[in-house]
Amino acid sequence: MNTDHKKTNYQLTIPEIHANKRLDQALAKLMPDYSRTQIQEWIATGSILVNGNLAKAKTKIKGGETVLIEATVKSQPQWEAQAIPLHIVYEDATLIIINKSVGMVVHPGAGNADRTLLNALLHHAPQLQSLPRAGIIHRLDKDTSGLLVIAKTLAALKSLSHQLKKRTLLREYQAIVYGTMISGGTINAPIDRHPLQRKRMAIVETGKNAITHYRVAEKYRAHSRLKIRLETGRTHQIRVHMAHIHHPIIGDSVYGGRIQLSKSMSPELIDVLKQFKRQALHAFALGLIHPENNEFIRWEIDLPEDMKQLIHILRDDITRNNK
Repeated sequence: MNTDHKKTNYQLTIPEIHANKRLDQALAKLMPDYSRTQIQEWIATGSILVNGNLAKAKTKIKGGETVLIEATVKSQPQWEAQAIPLHIVYEDATLIIINKSVGMVVHPGAGNADRTLLNALLHHAPQLQSLPRAGIIHRLDKDTSGLLVIAKTLAALKSLSHQLKKRTLLREYQAIVYGTMISGGTINAPIDRHPLQRKRMAIVETGKNAITHYRVAEKYRAHSRLKIRLETGRTHQIRVHMAHIHHPIIGDSVYGGRIQLSKSMSPELIDVLKQFKRQALHAFALGLIHPENNEFIRWEIDLPEDMKQLIHILRDDITRNNK
């Protein structure tokens, strides 16, 4: 990975059509090559002057102001493009919908320098190198499978990021958890880094707002299959929330605790529970407003084979104990 920096100098006059807008909003419209977050950072560091004076992002514009921008632009990291197979569910000139496989890391980081979804995307669509995070809008944990959306243009990235921020990007999951749940509900509990174990997340009173909605899709003798909708998207949110209400996800070695077994379980079920080495969690549905035509589109993807097999054994366990 290589990074460098370059200077950018702009001088512009804000048209009166943007009167009464915030400074950052007006500049985001006038400078479409840069994100609003980048513009806000420049304003905060004093790299943007309005009529020769420092200003705030929330400063209201009257129209006719002269704006001078003298800022440093951080170039995008030059990640390596790698020929890694991708399961592409949908693609057009604006976005890509991926069905991420179990075991694939989304973005390079500590311990995963390459062989990630990002590296695969750069091989498939080299133009993504120019976009922040190669157009990746949201992430899934390494061992969570399912649907992800990737933007192919800056305009699409802005649109989809806005939908994610405004909680209109639909993300639905299926999970198989310990315990027989009677009904659905909502978990509203803030999440942040664990105060002692920094690689884990936890329910922390001063953490970020986190909301998860769930309903029961199927009940088994000692387990439940849930359909889950995220309202927010905190790291490990579903896994932390389900453990918080004492229904951890099967196979979750971080938040699930010890494998819960009973003598009444069939030998086949005991074996599959012992062998299930990843969280039984799958992002099965994704919905969004298309950045170009403003139409709402929804995709669904079938459960992976390991979760199908687990469900089959759980159903068979019911049959065996009813005989």
